[in-house]
Amino acid sequence: MRTGPASDLFIAVIDDHKGIIFKVANSYAKSVEDRKDLVQEIILQLWRSFDNYNEEYKYSTWIYRIALNVAISNIRKEERRSRLISPLPDSDILALSVETDEETEQSSRFLYQFINELKPLDKALVLLYLEDTSQREMAEILGLSETNISTKIHRIKSILKQKFAALK
Repeated sequence: MRTGPASDLFIAVIDDHKGIIFKVANSYAKSVEDRKDLVQEIILQLWRSFDNYNEEYKYSTWIYRIALNVAISNIRKEERRSRLISPLPDSDILALSVETDEETEQSSRFLYQFINELKPLDKALVLLYLEDTSQREMAEILGLSETNISTKIHRIKSILKQKFAALK
């Protein structure tokens, strides 16, 4: 195990950006135990690639890219094993600490349920979009062109609008 300044820097970077790791894990894992495992796997992969970190990118971009790749790889492994992924129960989908009115809360639940039903890459895009990540940064994180990002976001919005319209 490495120790010293690199180790201290890694711990500081993870501590500063742990919200990204937990957000990705909460979005891609079904149960509490799966989330814990996914967080561990993400941190392990970050540690393994820390020596190769490219300083041209922000730490948040680097962390999102690795976290999303690990989460998507994890889902693919699960799909190969089970060939069936069931959506998260409503109680696991959303953990809001801010009190909202009932209608807004219900809309949020539906939004997260619909997001959970998206393909892994589309889910990653929505997660980044909801974080107000620029299309340029999304492209860097996901390895796609900005044009592709824009097209996919437009299609995802259309899908979500259709799902909400079907509720009425």
